[in-house]
Amino acid sequence: ASIQGVRQNQLIGYGLVVGLNGTGDKLNNNAFTEQSLIAFLERNGVNTRGTPLKTKNVAAVTITANLPPFARSGSHIDVSVSAMGDAKDLQGGTLLATPLYGADGEVYAVAQGAINISGFRAEGQASTITKGVPTSGTIANGAIVEKETEFALNNMPEVKLALRNPDISTAQRIADSINIQIGPGVSRA
Repeated sequence: ASIQGVRQNQLIGYGLVVGLNGTGDKLNNNAFTEQSLIAFLERNGVNTRGTPLKTKNVAAVTITANLPPFARSGSHIDVSVSAMGDAKDLQGGTLLATPLYGADGEVYAVAQGAINISGFRAEGQASTITKGVPTSGTIANGAIVEKETEFALNNMPEVKLALRNPDISTAQRIADSINIQIGPGVSRA
């Protein structure tokens, strides 16, 4: 059984991966990558306006994560990273600090770190081989929870359990067990 109302929350963010070995987005094909790179550099005091950027070591990515119920501020969660532009490979890349938003538009975590991918891509003069998906990967414990989801079991007037395989006899046995432990009439199926 699970407690009704206690569930994971999906988080999403947009960021930049740097440190790619020439396998990143082509900036002339991906205006959003170029705009993001310029904004990042300017936030860090580097003026790039009017200067043509020709880097191939940056890729725009989307980051997703599941915020588990009862996750505490400061705890770590895993994140998935996927290329959005025409990057060929995220191997060796590092995700820059990226806020992760919930459905309510609030920041719940910040992701950052080296990306682990399970695929690879190799090129030669005559052929190219790709195994797996080198444009997506994960960062284990790659996000730090910044905001907790509000859910206080001790303030609830009642708690409802949802059975994974619902049937009335299991529900009745659970209610009987709770009543034996806590007191008669506390629980009902």
